[in-house]
Amino acid sequence: MRWPVSLIVGAAFSVVFAALALISFLWTPYDVDVLSIPDRMQAPSGAHWLGTDHLGRDIASMLMVGARTSIAVAIAAVGIGMGVGVPLGLWAAARRGGLLDEVIMRGNDLIFAFPSILIAILITALAGPSVWNAILAIGIFNIPVFARLSRGAALSLWSREFIMAARVAGKGAVHISAEHILPNIANLLIVQGTIQFSVGILVEAALSYVGLGAQPPLPSWGRMLADAQTLISIAPHMALFPGLAIVICVLGLNLMGDGLRDLFDPKLKQGRV
Repeated sequence: MRWPVSLIVGAAFSVVFAALALISFLWTPYDVDVLSIPDRMQAPSGAHWLGTDHLGRDIASMLMVGARTSIAVAIAAVGIGMGVGVPLGLWAAARRGGLLDEVIMRGNDLIFAFPSILIAILITALAGPSVWNAILAIGIFNIPVFARLSRGAALSLWSREFIMAARVAGKGAVHISAEHILPNIANLLIVQGTIQFSVGILVEAALSYVGLGAQPPLPSWGRMLADAQTLISIAPHMALFPGLAIVICVLGLNLMGDGLRDLFDPKLKQGRV
């Protein structure tokens, strides 16, 4: 079986950032909590590989710790979306055409009526700026995404022969959804989870950029861009490297999602065997 090139490239990018985040728990070139005003806004050099920011902090170290923040927020937000949205979608599919199905779907439509970043800004503005509120805001938007996906995929399975056989055997809707439906839609959920992971990183960076996400002294890629915006003419490296980190990380996750979709697509499997 041939692995899609996009999956290999995307996974490589993603693994690099995940490794940097894990390494930051044990080691960073410099302590991100230590300020060094005499060394502020230095260009990349042997001492500071990616230069320093306006407070003299090492940008490479900040990016490593910032990767930890972004990945943790995205994982938690996707976990909320899957943990709540998938059961809702399966429940709606099992009660297809009923009042519960209608209520769940109309609630999804209500959330989808507003852009994800707008909902996130609204929630964090009302609840207060913090990492936890950013996780909650991104997670709430992920719920209808997974609910709609799981419902649509489950509906196409409820009329299949093996589901009818399970119903004849006396299995209830919950048992059928957990034992037969969920394993058959897991591939779709994995692909969508990868895509929502990249969306979570983007939204977290946007929230931190406007001051509603991670708060100082916790490093964040979005916060680093916000700090650099007024200094870009005299220290462009302060904005360049956080921006590249966001672009490459999101690109890697999107490529990995596309690769997983191609890998799991039954229409393409024959061409790869």
